[in-house]
Amino acid sequence: MNMLHLSWLLARPVKNRLAPQILTVSAYAILSAILLIVLGGAHSFTTFEAEAQGTYVPLAALAVVLLVIPLLVLGASAARLSARANDRALSSLRLLGATGGQVSILAVLQAVGTALVGTLAGVMLYFACAPLASLIRFQGAPIGAAIYLPVWIVAIAVFAVVIIAAISAVAGLRKLVITPLAVATRRTVPVPSWKRALITVGSIGVLYLVFSNLGSVAQEMAVLIVVIVAGLGFGLLVLNLVGPYLVSKVGASKLKKASSPQQLLAARMILESPTESWRQVSGVAMASFVAVVGGSGAAMMKLTESEVVESSWYDYLPGDILTGVLVTLAITFICVAASSANSQSAATLDRADLYTGLNRLGMEWSTVNAARTKSLMIPALSAAIGFAVASTILVLPLAGMAVITSPLTVLTIIGAVGLGLVMIRVSILVADPAKLVSAGE
Repeated sequence: MNMLHLSWLLARPVKNRLAPQILTVSAYAILSAILLIVLGGAHSFTTFEAEAQGTYVPLAALAVVLLVIPLLVLGASAARLSARANDRALSSLRLLGATGGQVSILAVLQAVGTALVGTLAGVMLYFACAPLASLIRFQGAPIGAAIYLPVWIVAIAVFAVVIIAAISAVAGLRKLVITPLAVATRRTVPVPSWKRALITVGSIGVLYLVFSNLGSVAQEMAVLIVVIVAGLGFGLLVLNLVGPYLVSKVGASKLKKASSPQQLLAARMILESPTESWRQVSGVAMASFVAVVGGSGAAMMKLTESEVVESSWYDYLPGDILTGVLVTLAITFICVAASSANSQSAATLDRADLYTGLNRLGMEWSTVNAARTKSLMIPALSAAIGFAVASTILVLPLAGMAVITSPLTVLTIIGAVGLGLVMIRVSILVADPAKLVSAGE
């Protein structure tokens, strides 16, 4: 069996798979372009004076770390959609006698091929967007040519995206290769334990005490930044742990209060897999976290800049922090919107038989689509609000007064988060079951 030829036959553009293929390639293009632009922005900070680098480079590293979550979610959702678009063809090969290993190889080849095409398109998108990104101002001047990365870094980024696609494809097709008919058994999804909430509350309390006594923990600016970055990173990790538990509780609450078919079906979709629901909106939660923390930091800098020894580079720091927060939010929501479109498309293909059956039983496609939309937006809103509250508690000892005295910064951040949620709502329109399911039949 010629795997490369067979892989091309299965992956070639055809009408019933065209929409998922376009979405997948676009997702990889966006992923690689954003990754390169972020790395280029971080690389540009190395051109600053040595004293400024000591502050800007750690902040850039924090932004890159925070963006890892939405970037990984975007890559995983693209790989999952690619796999689901070829589900039936790969299952048919198993029925015709192909081994599990052969099916896995085909799945990986398709994912790698799609990722490679999308990533190369992303490199071109990066060079197309670089002139615009170079206009972003830090230290009172545009980034300029520093946004352009060395060729070897671009090559490593392309390789990394392709490897992520291959790993995601293998993980996403574990159930497919179990039996020739690719029948995945329905299992009861375990409800996330309440212990996660207990651990989260305790961790937030510890971090609150640390941030309240920063003066005794660290005196030097470099040490202070490291402590704050480490603390916020740990806080984000802990809040991510409680995410599925939060989603499951919100889903159970919505199920009890459901008064319409849309609400009932949406709650059932959330409870079908709280972890998967959380994975789709984790980027929103992270963006909310970044918005509160970054906005508070920018406000705090404005409040204290008059007390700092005169320094040309420090004068720009408050505005640059706000710029960095807004850029991070924009990138995060672009990733979340793209991953939402892919995840919802994959979920629609997964539930194609369910949606078709409901429609044949008399449920309108508009009702099915409304339930699908609610199943994403309810966790998204819950994540945004929940993480905003938790991160506010964390930064309260650091910048509570600064936030009050700089309302414009707060309003700017709130507006950016609201715009991001609108972007997500618009992005999932592409996964309308009435169009996607019927196109695949």
